[in-house]
Amino acid sequence: MTRAFLFPGQGAQTVGMGRDLAAAYPQARAVFDAVDAALGEALSALIWEGDQDALTLTRNAQPALMATSMAAMAALEAEGVGVTAAAYVAGHSLGEYTALCAAGALSVGDAARLLRLRGEAMQAAVPAGEGAMAAILGLDFAAVIAIAEEAAQNEVCTAANDNDPAQVVISGAREAVLRAVEIAKLQGAKRALLLPVSAPFHCALMQPAAEAMAEALATVEFQAPLVPLVGNVTAEASSDPHAIRARLVDQVTGRVRWRESVVWMAAQGVTETWEIGAGKALSGMVKRIERGVETRSIATADEVRAAAESLRDA
Repeated sequence: MTRAFLFPGQGAQTVGMGRDLAAAYPQARAVFDAVDAALGEALSALIWEGDQDALTLTRNAQPALMATSMAAMAALEAEGVGVTAAAYVAGHSLGEYTALCAAGALSVGDAARLLRLRGEAMQAAVPAGEGAMAAILGLDFAAVIAIAEEAAQNEVCTAANDNDPAQVVISGAREAVLRAVEIAKLQGAKRALLLPVSAPFHCALMQPAAEAMAEALATVEFQAPLVPLVGNVTAEASSDPHAIRARLVDQVTGRVRWRESVVWMAAQGVTETWEIGAGKALSGMVKRIERGVETRSIATADEVRAAAESLRDA
């Protein structure tokens, strides 16, 4: 069985995530402590006992989701399952940083600081209310691309996340995105709805954030990952730290090519994915993209133990 480890992006966050991992595994607790130390604040308290709206703020959600996934990785490692049990790692948007951290390319502290900056820079790039994102369900990628182009009318409106065969997220100027939603409904979309996000991610309006990330990433040491990273903007694998650093900058304004990434991994022989961290959204996408690929979600201590046992029994 050839597997890939997948790491979730924004939207998966829930208050209480990772708390049982920290209680069951000192190694998982150490991850949260390292993130708190890197940020100079008790983010773990917000994750476990805080307010959902505060946790959902981009500046908090991004490092919080990374911390939770890395706590699950630390628990897996305590059970004898390291990242080299996977042939590839991949993450959705911010999850790409988690994937690099899991693969040893980036430290937990550096990942936390980069994601806090990334969240703040993305939020600051576009004034509140001027941008929007919307999910278009039931139309294929080519149809949504055409809708975004029709709706743009000299404003930014583009496909931001190609998630699976029937789910594409668009991003851009609010009025253009609203026009795209209406066009999509007229063209037979099952659903077309605005997303509750604070900024229009993965579009040209994020250029100021890309510039901020380029400056920050230039100061951080990257190692070659222990297993190749399947990148969001390339939809193929790389182990070159210089190329990966450049693609993290491109990712801020570029499209998340998740559907293509899963297709690429399946073509390389991946038959199983483990979604490590909060939520099960990526597993659902994988099932809709490649029905022959098995999925497993790992977010709790019980799920860590079950996953480790499955390898010992294999």
